Amino acid sequence: MTSLRSESNPPSIGLTPDAYPEAKSSQTGVAVRYVAEPDKKWFVFRVSFGREDKASDYLVEDGTYTYIAKKIAEKIVGGRRKRHLQTLIPNLLFAYTTAEKAEEYVKNTPALYYLSYYYNHFSKDEYQKNPPLTVSDEEMKRFILATCSMNKHLLFVQPSQCHFKGGELVRVIDGPFAGVEGRVARVAGQQRVVISLSTIGLISTAYIPTAFIRPIDSD
Repeated sequence: MTSLRSESNPPSIGLTPDAYPEAKSSQTGVAVRYVAEPDKKWFVFRVSFGREDKASDYLVEDGTYTYIAKKIAEKIVGGRRKRHLQTLIPNLLFAYTTAEKAEEYVKNTPALYYLSYYYNHFSKDEYQKNPPLTVSDEEMKRFILATCSMNKHLLFVQPSQCHFKGGELVRVIDGPFAGVEGRVARVAGQQRVVISLSTIGLISTAYIPTAFIRPIDSD
């Protein structure tokens, strides 16, 4: 997961489209930077019992870059309102690793007994089985750019919750979501930009003013 997770007051400024935040273990402080390698892919893991952070710490300490999308949430503790970070997509962990290492984590690492593959149910491998889901590098860049600010208004939604305004791709050109690319939709009563995350679902930004939206083909 990103090092931003442990910050009590994370920044609202997004990444540049070609950059990733640093992955860092919350327990030991071990840091891993994203480095594109031809034999690695973005694997999606299911993590039971809400142990996304624990799994991420283990993978990072093993040298694997990971990402968990988070959003700022509030809760009342002792009569006082306190902010905390909440997983945006519960029980999912994204890891940039080789197929061999992913297999080792899932099938040959007792400490990760709660970790399993998230399978691609829209594809079949040579054995006519659903393969583990992997997400393209470009799709992950868009996903991380949209969620790295941990904005409290981020939403993980299904298509039925989105009322799209046409199908053209747009880019956000200003504000904390600058650089995010997706489609304009009305979600939860507000105009937002929605990005697709493979077969998993859709990610909605916070409210985006029309003045901050530019059709990509107009560049």
